Amino acid sequence: MQKKSFAIRLKALLGSGRQDADFFEEMEELLIEGDIGPALAVEIVTELQKQAGRGELRDRERTLAHLKRLLGEHLRTGQPILKRGELNVFLVLGVNGVGKTTTVAKLASYYRRNAGVGEILLSAADTFRAAAIDQLERWGERLEMPVIRQAPGADPGAVIFDTMTSARTRGAELILADTAGRLHNKAHLVKELGKVDKIIRGRIGEGNYQKLLVIDATTGQNALRQAEVFHEAIGVDAVILAKYDSTAKGGVAIAISRQLGLPFAFLGQGEKLEDIQIFDAEGYLEGLLES
Repeated sequence: MQKKSFAIRLKALLGSGRQDADFFEEMEELLIEGDIGPALAVEIVTELQKQAGRGELRDRERTLAHLKRLLGEHLRTGQPILKRGELNVFLVLGVNGVGKTTTVAKLASYYRRNAGVGEILLSAADTFRAAAIDQLERWGERLEMPVIRQAPGADPGAVIFDTMTSARTRGAELILADTAGRLHNKAHLVKELGKVDKIIRGRIGEGNYQKLLVIDATTGQNALRQAEVFHEAIGVDAVILAKYDSTAKGGVAIAISRQLGLPFAFLGQGEKLEDIQIFDAEGYLEGLLES
């Protein structure tokens, strides 16, 4: 279901003036289709029915406001910790195809433009895809930022080690590391990420290391499963919702926050370096429900 059709159908439903059993059944189905998740959809509709019984849903605006509030109670937001004047590592996670490498470049641009971070290194630790290494190098050239890489097929842990060594030599403040995301081989992914995680933890303070998961807003409930796997494998600190401009499936952000307790830090829209912004809960809910 496309984003526009979700909001249009919701608007039509809320504007129908009905509050009968069919109305609430349609509301539940619509929320599930919007990737809120079945359990939460039932919970929210049950609460709306109680409010209707108390005469609190007198018109479309009040119903929409209550719906937004109920959804917002489950949505978490928060920014990664960045300790200025020290070396920080942001390990960027996600399955192949979610826009992970482009998101690394967007984050680099964001932290230079908006946080004034000077020396930033990009780490091509997705060594299993030559295209990912080449893509990151092209972004590095555009950003005029160093990219630490090895040959395709090299040990990702070795790339991270080299990046951290280079960062300390350069006096860098931030490393943004791309990683592989072969979810079809979960055991290998967990082992690989565990090794990378151990290397980083052994060379940096706990508060200087953040793991950021990129999910594709177009993938719906599959994104929840991805978040579960990565969080179980390595522990995720915050989530980035990518490709939000092309879909309605962003409703899964609420499901991820609710089930895993993970905050959303950024929202990506478009392919330009500037097409990333801090995840704003109010703006997100308005876009989801009213666009």
